[in-house]
Amino acid sequence: MINRTLIGLGPLLLAAGLAFAQGSLPANPDVLFWSQAERDTAFRQMEKVAPVHTVPAGGSVHQFAKGAPLKLSLDIDAYMASQRAAGLIVVQDNKIRLEKYGLGFDRASRWTSFSVAKSFTSSLVGAALHDGAIKSVDDKVIDYIPDLKGSAYDDVTVRQLLTMTSGVKWNEDYTDPKSDVALFAKHQPDPGVDATVSYMRRLPREAPAGAKWLYKTGETNLIGVLVSQATGKTLSAYLSEKIWKPYGMEREAVWMIGSTGHEISGCCVSATLRDYARIGQFIIEGGKAHGKEVLTKDWISHATTKQADIGAPGRGYGYQWWTYDDGSFAALGIFGQSIFIDPKRKLIIATSGDWPTATDRKGLQVARDAFFKAVQAAVPSTP
Repeated sequence: MINRTLIGLGPLLLAAGLAFAQGSLPANPDVLFWSQAERDTAFRQMEKVAPVHTVPAGGSVHQFAKGAPLKLSLDIDAYMASQRAAGLIVVQDNKIRLEKYGLGFDRASRWTSFSVAKSFTSSLVGAALHDGAIKSVDDKVIDYIPDLKGSAYDDVTVRQLLTMTSGVKWNEDYTDPKSDVALFAKHQPDPGVDATVSYMRRLPREAPAGAKWLYKTGETNLIGVLVSQATGKTLSAYLSEKIWKPYGMEREAVWMIGSTGHEISGCCVSATLRDYARIGQFIIEGGKAHGKEVLTKDWISHATTKQADIGAPGRGYGYQWWTYDDGSFAALGIFGQSIFIDPKRKLIIATSGDWPTATDRKGLQVARDAFFKAVQAAVPSTP
C-alpha cells in the first residue's frame, strides 16, 4: 500500500493559518480534502502552508549534459495532461533525454514529494551507518530512541523499521476516523517527547517482529527521529551535509517539520524536478559525492532490492524503496510524485504532479508504470 495521506499535516495547517499565493487555506486541513486548485497552488509552495527547515545547497552544481531526444511511440503532452504532471524528466547516463513541465510549473521551482521523502530518509540511515553514528541495522531501535523503551518496539531492529516489518499494529485507513493516521494527526505528545515517539510507543503488537510487512508512514517518521538522535543533527542539516551540498544540488530544498519541531521524515521534502533527478543520479553513481563515499555499495544493494514481500507479483520493498524484480526501484508519493531508477540502463525518470486523487492503482498508476516500461524499452542497457 502506498501512503495515502500526509502524516501530521492537519494540526500544522491549523496552527499555521497561512495563505496560499492564489487563495486562502482550505477550511479542512487534510490534504485529501483540498480542491484540485488548492493542491495545484499549495504543492509548489508548501513552505507557505506549514513550518519547514531549509536544506541548503552548495556552490557547485552537478550538471546534466544534453542527450539525444528520447523517441517514444506515444504523445508525451497527452500523457502529461492525463497524469496532471507538473514536471517530467528522463535522464540516461547523466544526459537529459526528455524534460517537460505543466500546470504552470518550471525547472526553477520546487514541488512537494510526499512519500518520495521516505527514500531520502533511508539514505540518511545509510550515511549514518557509514559515519559510524549508527552501528548496525540489526541494533535495537530503543538503543537510539530510549523513549520507546517499554513499548512494542523493545524487540524491533533498525532493519525491521526500514523494511516496515516491525509487527507493530497500525491502521493507515483514512476512511476510518479511528485509524492510527487520523488519531496520529490529532495526538497531543507527552511533555518533552517527540510527537512521533509519543504516539508510536502506545501501539500494540500484532505479529512477531520481522514476520509481517505493513506499510506504516509513522515508522518512517520514527526512522527520522532515530537518525537525528544518532547523529545529533536535524535531518535537514544532515541531508545538506551528506548529499545536497557535496553532490551539487541546484537549489535549496525545504523539509516540513512536525508539531515538536522534527522533520516529518516520511514525507514532504520540496525540491526542483532536476534535483529529484540528481538524487537518482547520486544513487546510480554508487552513493558518492565528488569521489567521496557517502553510502556503501552494500547499503545501496540492500536498500534497493527486495527485502520484504508485499504480496504483489514482481514487486517488493527494500529499505524505504519500492522494488521491481527486473532490478529497477522507485521512490513513490501520493498524487503522482516519483523517482524511478533503472541502474542497468543508468536511467532515471522523475515526475511531479497533482493527480485528481491521492492514489489510483487501476488508472493513473497503471499508466505511469506503463510509461516507465516504455522508456525502458526505448533505452538500451548500458555495459
